[in-house]
Amino acid sequence: MDLNSPITLRTRKFITNRLLQRKQMVLDVIHPARPNVSRAELQEKLGELYKSPKEQVFVFGMRTHYGGGRSTGFALIYDSKEALERFEPKHRLVRNGLAPKIEKPSRKLRKERKNRAKKVRGTKKSKTGDAKKK
Repeated sequence: MDLNSPITLRTRKFITNRLLQRKQMVLDVIHPARPNVSRAELQEKLGELYKSPKEQVFVFGMRTHYGGGRSTGFALIYDSKEALERFEPKHRLVRNGLAPKIEKPSRKLRKERKNRAKKVRGTKKSKTGDAKKK
């Protein structure tokens, strides 16, 4: 298990998508002497291969085949940073460090707040109770 052993990249179903200003492909990674290959390393290698900066390369959906040694996933290479920010989903931009992660309160806390806001307070409570009984 040598982490510096060579890997082979193969691309299938290569499409130049002019409408979304990107190249998209299915990526096969053959890594017989390694456990897995990181997304960052794949981005770097694809960037070199297609002569584009690694910030414009997105690799996702990687699945290792049974028995190891081979993984398959998807890769997108955008023509420009503007196209990347326009078309790429926000969660993938966050994953690659190109957008800040939005911190929001936990789901339970949000629901509790919502339910507390729905409760009617004060003297109106008796009036609303009468309206429901009719």
